[in-house]
Amino acid sequence: MNAHDRQHRAILQSIAQRAMLERGLLPDFSAKAVAQLERIQAPATASGEPVRDLRGLLWASIDNDDSGDLDQLTVSETMSGDRVKIRVAVADVDSLVRRGSAIDEHARHNTTSVYTAARVFPMLPEKLSTDFTSLSLNEDRLAVVVEMVIGADGSLQESGIFRASVRNHAKLAYNSVAAWLEGNGTVPEAIAATSELGENLRMQDGIAQRLKNLRQAQGALTLETVEARPVFDGDEIRDLQVEKGNRAKEIIEDFMIAANGVTARYLLSKGFPSIRRVVRTPKRWDRIVAIAGEHGFRLSQNPDPQALDEFLVREKAADPLGFPDLSLSIIKLLGSGEYVSETPGETGPGHFGLAVKDYTHSTAPNRRYPDLITQRLLKAAIEGRPSPYGSDGLGVLARHCTAQEDAANKVERQVEKSAAALLLEMRIGEQSDALVTGAASKGTWVRLLGMPVEGKLVQGFEGVDVGDRVRVQLISVNVEKGFIDFRKVNTSRH
Repeated sequence: MNAHDRQHRAILQSIAQRAMLERGLLPDFSAKAVAQLERIQAPATASGEPVRDLRGLLWASIDNDDSGDLDQLTVSETMSGDRVKIRVAVADVDSLVRRGSAIDEHARHNTTSVYTAARVFPMLPEKLSTDFTSLSLNEDRLAVVVEMVIGADGSLQESGIFRASVRNHAKLAYNSVAAWLEGNGTVPEAIAATSELGENLRMQDGIAQRLKNLRQAQGALTLETVEARPVFDGDEIRDLQVEKGNRAKEIIEDFMIAANGVTARYLLSKGFPSIRRVVRTPKRWDRIVAIAGEHGFRLSQNPDPQALDEFLVREKAADPLGFPDLSLSIIKLLGSGEYVSETPGETGPGHFGLAVKDYTHSTAPNRRYPDLITQRLLKAAIEGRPSPYGSDGLGVLARHCTAQEDAANKVERQVEKSAAALLLEMRIGEQSDALVTGAASKGTWVRLLGMPVEGKLVQGFEGVDVGDRVRVQLISVNVEKGFIDFRKVNTSRH
């Protein structure tokens, strides 16, 4: 192993730091924020306001294996008539991170935690996000609880939001819970330790599937993405590991979508403005229609999420291995989400991909600033106080959060590409099959089918479009800039 190999992690850390600064993000906390942090000595405790004591419920967290910033807990309870009550507890971050404080100013600037292969740049100091404001195992914590009664058909029948103290009784990880739920793995130790927990999680799994099925009947899209995480051997990159969706992730995703809808409608019912997460009607619907046509499926010229989902479900069943590639093409053509402010009486654009009109971000206040803003609005609404944010101020914040989240995504992608470039340095000249993932005036992009790596098609890009399959040859990499360049090989296949 040469010195360059040993420095992979250090190289990527340096690239990540520089990328943060170039994108206008703060990689480090200010001296004032650090001084404020030193004065915080314990988690927040309830004072004055009515806070329910729900520590005795069988709350559990499900997150990535290495997550310390635990934002939410879930628990279920059977009710009469095949109904189930779901509760989602969201960490009360606002109780320690006051609006306008030095720590809040850092969070407001970056608006999100930035997760790169080499280093995480947390939105909040880790003393808070992984401890005092995290719903940590066997610790009493304050939370905002969203309560939902779900019918046999997956419909929301009742809901409520209130403050509570909670306690996490089991820290679980997506992959091991999914393997157990899907019958491919042994029961995780924390679940085996409490017989009721296994039953509770199976109930949550069943409700999540009901919620998903109803959303899809209403036009939510069946999409599946491929995320790559670099695998280090010591400080050297050895591989790129693909992260896929699973049943445990679906429990959290489906409950959070439901909770975010309840949150948006609750604020609306109280006459409060809110920050919504929207995905507008896709501008490149014509290309989506063309891709469906290539697969023998006819879509109308008017955007129709239900028909699109029918096509996606059919293709997933017909070609499960190739589906993530098709899915990626559709996601790119749908366009990215954005934050907008909405005041009572307005009708926003909604979320095309989820087929929901009322959607906010509220369930990850340790790592996303819009969620912290929403929490402050919620707590004011619960306690009968006036809105802490005006509509105009929320509009400015929404645009800022969209811009900064885009910047953070670019940092993450740049470091991912630098990591991939490090891995591909010794493979110049190799040929691979690839999928076109982007085609615009600024360039054409492809993703290798055999390895989760995306790069630029710098030669032979004329006439190709998103969703096409091409044969490419790797011609150069630039680790510092994260450039991976391909040329199209003439034996292209479509």
